[in-house]
Amino acid sequence: MWPSSESIEPGHSLVMPSSFDIAIVGAGIVGAACAAEFARLDLRVAVVERDIIGGGATAAGMGHIVVMDDSEPQFALTGYSRRLWQELRPQLPDEAEYETSGTIWVAADDYEMREVHRKHRYYAERGVSTEVLDCRALAEAEPSLRGGLAGGLYVPDDAVVYPPVVARFLIQSTPGVKLFLGSPVREILHHGVRLESGDSILADKVVNATGDAAPSLTPGLKVMPRKGHLVITDRYPGFIRHQLVELGYLKSAHSDSNESVAFNVQPRRTGQILIGSSRQYGVSDKGIDRTIVRSMLKRAAQYLPGIGSLSAIRCWTGFRASTPDKLPLIGPLPDQNLYLATGHEGLGITTSLATARLLVSHATGRETPIDIAPYLPARMMEHQHA
Repeated sequence: MWPSSESIEPGHSLVMPSSFDIAIVGAGIVGAACAAEFARLDLRVAVVERDIIGGGATAAGMGHIVVMDDSEPQFALTGYSRRLWQELRPQLPDEAEYETSGTIWVAADDYEMREVHRKHRYYAERGVSTEVLDCRALAEAEPSLRGGLAGGLYVPDDAVVYPPVVARFLIQSTPGVKLFLGSPVREILHHGVRLESGDSILADKVVNATGDAAPSLTPGLKVMPRKGHLVITDRYPGFIRHQLVELGYLKSAHSDSNESVAFNVQPRRTGQILIGSSRQYGVSDKGIDRTIVRSMLKRAAQYLPGIGSLSAIRCWTGFRASTPDKLPLIGPLPDQNLYLATGHEGLGITTSLATARLLVSHATGRETPIDIAPYLPARMMEHQHA
């Protein structure tokens, strides 16, 4: 294990060097990945978090590490990041529950099977392993699915992980990272941040990695919260074996409607089943919307009839940070020392490692491993900052 990072808890005096190379606001998995990547280059990194490591959307998400193909930039970012996750896996603690369970995109009918074949060709052309399942192969892979489904696309190298543990690991096991917990940021300065306490943390560069809260610190960002619900069951080992997602999920995930639900379920190492998913725009209330939850469970039962007999033990909500073009904001604002790492919608866990590698490469003048242009924040600014 690497030497642990330094941590300053709430209520303690801020004892700091004259400045840091980087101050990262937000200790979710994206901020944590950025911190570890900067520190890997022997830079002095401050991580400033108002709550806990791995809270917010990181704690609320499913932890699905998946290659997506809604657009070429999305495929490039998710595909590259999944490779980085595979490289990181041997270092992760067992508590991270990294499991390569694979994803099955379930096709309900012949129309959706045409989409299965399209995805299969698309992935094959780009070096991603997939397997087309006919109706019999799908039933053998997942006996709990209802009969009459047309088939599916199996993506064997997709994985699941428990994100809060990974966020803590990336920060706490990385030398060169100083953590300021319980330190809400009032303002991002030209060289650092000012805290609600009135203290300042000086830094050459600042990274805003606060998810859907990013516009509160960087006005003008076209980042909006999108509320989601998840339900987790008691332990039912073997009920499902893979992450199961309906092909209609893509329509749900990229819909501009105010509300949508889709079949998306995940087996956990514990034997529990995580049930999603829902999306709501224009909702700020963190409470459980029972109508939405009923719609989610009804949708899940259309694919897994037996799921209605399972006992649910908890339901919670979270807020994804979404952008109009469904791509994250990664990189600097024009003419500033401020960098953004936000707007990942439902792919923050998957793309956290690639986000960090891209942002740090760009910030330190290195060649980025994939083209960063589609993710640069300038495309989304309502106005330019001086």
